[in-house]
Amino acid sequence: MGPPESAAQPAAEAVELREPEQLLAECAVPSAGEEPTDPPGRCWLCGTSPCGSGAEREAKKKAPCPGLGLFYTVLSAFLFSVASLFVKKVQGVHAVEISAFRCVFQLLVIIPCLIYRKTGFIGPKGQRVFLILRGVFGSTAMILMYYAFQTTSLADATVIAFSCPMFTSMFAWIFLKEKYSLWDAFFTLFAIVGVILIVRPPFLFGSDTSGMRESYSNHLKGTFAAVGHAVLAAMTLVILRKMGKSVDYFLSIWYYVIVGLVESVIVLFVIGEWSLPYCGLDRLFLIFIGLLGLGGQIFITKALQIEKAGLVAITKTMDVVFAFIFQIAFFSDVPTWWTVGGALCVVASSTGATIRKWVQNSK
Repeated sequence: MGPPESAAQPAAEAVELREPEQLLAECAVPSAGEEPTDPPGRCWLCGTSPCGSGAEREAKKKAPCPGLGLFYTVLSAFLFSVASLFVKKVQGVHAVEISAFRCVFQLLVIIPCLIYRKTGFIGPKGQRVFLILRGVFGSTAMILMYYAFQTTSLADATVIAFSCPMFTSMFAWIFLKEKYSLWDAFFTLFAIVGVILIVRPPFLFGSDTSGMRESYSNHLKGTFAAVGHAVLAAMTLVILRKMGKSVDYFLSIWYYVIVGLVESVIVLFVIGEWSLPYCGLDRLFLIFIGLLGLGGQIFITKALQIEKAGLVAITKTMDVVFAFIFQIAFFSDVPTWWTVGGALCVVASSTGATIRKWVQNSK
């Protein structure tokens, strides 16, 4: 789990339209041995004022409305879900091309930020390999998520994406030598069971595909893409954890955006899928995808500034609820009981792991 960013950086997190798990992971307390790197006289936890009675009195005066952080979280989940709905609604535009448009949208925001902060565009010599890997894994995860939305149901893709924390725990254990307990293994197994219920492989469930609107082959492609997204998003988290605070946050976003744009253009050239949207409505959807994603990131950032990360992580399961609602309302596609069962397994696994880690950190 990554260390918290300084006060100037949470606002910057709104620039990068990342998956919710990545943002939550970077709001954990620092690991043993890590030193705070905020400017002298500032608290590394709040980053806004020196610690002490004066800061406490100021915090009491500016105490947010109870439940405001959770409201921001729900609003963020709603905006992200609407953006996912538009991804599925776009016709005749490949998932890779949608990713390219999104990268261009973010590029217009991040370049002025880099110039203002005078961080450069290359990064520290010893961290460039990690920055490139971060860009490749993060952008590929984004493409796979969009492809999953286009080829399978919103509910299935969203639920499988929620298995990301389980992969993060495993990769952190393997590559960062972080602790991996029996409870972690149990939650991981529970999430895998949920994914299996959604995929319904024929060698376990036979050839029954009742309840699926799309063909089973497309469903399988979409679920594999969603699993690939979860795995690569987890690898991205591990790389960010490895780099810690040695790399400016905006520089990390820059690599994510520029590598994603280059990757998308190359893939579009290879598969020959580049085409402008056929109608004005699709072009409007592409703009909304960028704006809604940005809005969702702003509100999740504000939520994490005033609410405990554990509560925010649990409330983020509203993503799944909105995905089910939108799937029924806009596509008249009622999820099967297999999907509902799989969703309960994955959400319970993610919630259980969050609560356990929350309790551990509070001791």
